[in-house]
Amino acid sequence: MDETSQKIVDAAMALVRDKGYAVTTTKEIAKMAGVNECTLFRKFKNKKDIVLQGVSQAGWRANVTPDIFQDVIWDLETDVEMFMRTYMDRVTPDFVNLSIGLRAPQLYEETADYIMKVPQAFVCAFTSYLNRMCEMGKIPASDFDALAMTVFSATFGYTFLCASFGKRLTEVERDEYITNSVDMFVKGLRGNESCKSQVQSYLSKH
Repeated sequence: MDETSQKIVDAAMALVRDKGYAVTTTKEIAKMAGVNECTLFRKFKNKKDIVLQGVSQAGWRANVTPDIFQDVIWDLETDVEMFMRTYMDRVTPDFVNLSIGLRAPQLYEETADYIMKVPQAFVCAFTSYLNRMCEMGKIPASDFDALAMTVFSATFGYTFLCASFGKRLTEVERDEYITNSVDMFVKGLRGNESCKSQVQSYLSKH
């Protein structure tokens, strides 16, 4: 994509983020991009075409890919915290607002698959991590798909609510939230392991 086209895409995505898709006009996009509308329509068919070009770019999905979750040390508490922090660092309030704008009825059928790439990156990477930890004998076997969704939901929920309401909903700071969430997750997983061991011990004796 040439520089002018990229400027148009960036302007459109910023306006969708700040105002929403429906009220954003091609005139506003052209003005913000520093071009005239004729140039805009030489580069793109319409407003929808511009936004679809934008959402196809990883940069406008906060660059959330499975690769960003590779910095693991195979310690459960440290690694779960890394997953949550890495996601929250990338998915800023601006990106939350953009994802809301991209859910406009006029767009959603075509943007849904792109929007899903963000949660998919987290869930797939975290599920793979849990499976590997199990293979290494560091955590017990469990429904890792469900556990990955649990951790992602906690991460996304805090990110989305803070972006939407700031401190009006909760004054719990991010670090405290992550620490408490990781602590509950790890204790739950280890508690499940202890329970299974007790059951197996009981069955072996009876």
